[in-house]
Amino acid sequence: MPKVNRSSFLIKPFLKRNNFRAFLQIASTIFPIICIWLIVYQILNQPFSSLIKGFLLIPIIFLLTLFSSRTFSLMHDCGHNSLFAKRKLNRFFGFLLGLVNGIPHKSWSIDHAFHHRNNGNWEIYKGPIDVLSLEEYNKLTKREQIFYKVTRNWLMLFPGGFFYLVLKPRLGLIIIIFNFTKDVLEEIFIKIKNREISKLLAINSRVKPPFSDYGDNFSELCELIINNIIVIIGWFFMCKWLGLVFFLSFYSLVLTLSAAILICVFFVQHNYENAYAKNSKNWDIIDGAILGSSNLDIPNWLNWFLADISFHSIHHLCERIPNYNLRACHKANIHLLQKSKFLKLTDFPNCFKYIIWDNKNEKLIPIS
Repeated sequence: MPKVNRSSFLIKPFLKRNNFRAFLQIASTIFPIICIWLIVYQILNQPFSSLIKGFLLIPIIFLLTLFSSRTFSLMHDCGHNSLFAKRKLNRFFGFLLGLVNGIPHKSWSIDHAFHHRNNGNWEIYKGPIDVLSLEEYNKLTKREQIFYKVTRNWLMLFPGGFFYLVLKPRLGLIIIIFNFTKDVLEEIFIKIKNREISKLLAINSRVKPPFSDYGDNFSELCELIINNIIVIIGWFFMCKWLGLVFFLSFYSLVLTLSAAILICVFFVQHNYENAYAKNSKNWDIIDGAILGSSNLDIPNWLNWFLADISFHSIHHLCERIPNYNLRACHKANIHLLQKSKFLKLTDFPNCFKYIIWDNKNEKLIPIS
């Protein structure tokens, strides 16, 4: 089959965004979440035994996890300015959806856009788990190699998910404040030591983001601060409503499971056998989209909660296609996706073997 170009694909009819459909998607996600939390409150206030309450809460955890994943998926669309017709609406609702999962939308979407610009170029973008090249891995000590394998095991999806949604946005702000305060105090101390009293108010220290994707500029820092303030206030009221220990443990579990699902899906859509994994010299953005992004053959109900991100090759070919048009666009171009990877749920475990980039042969390989 000859190499296809972007012009070979039928894309334009599927680019049209529909505000009504977008609002409907938001409503069909947020309202159920509110209703589920009201059900949680009712369960906690019924004269049931702890065992019965725990039994009733198990399906609640399952539902909230799925709706949390859908919230993140819709925020993802807002980050691409593809959910609503207007950029302002995408920014506004992206910010609100980010509050549900406690993650700053703007910083996340900028970092995610970097992934889209370089997908398949493993010299620049090393995936969600920072895959090492074969040369880099061979330079590690035996202990470091064991640590690398352990931290890339699929079981790490759960502590990784907890860190990603529960801790990272909060920790990022704390480190920023700590580093800035330390730098300012050091600067003031030096000025006092040098008797430059008149210059005490002239602060030259600058904010230094601890993570590459949080607080890189002033607007991102402002959103990080506002996001944390609103999220923590929300957590405070939920703790008052449902109880401190219950809410923090229950909510943390939901976010951990939701993030684990999202990280898993992201991983298997780019790390798999024969995935496109070129260096900068040989990389092509179209091949990166078609050959470097797997499509998932999963149940329709699960696709709904993931906002059809399963049709990933088309999404990478043009991220401006709204999620509610992805399936139709995928079907219209299926004849051009014969070389794309299609994975079933049973294929997922095998993907977690591919955690080394063989930079000389330009492919992902398992650790021997």
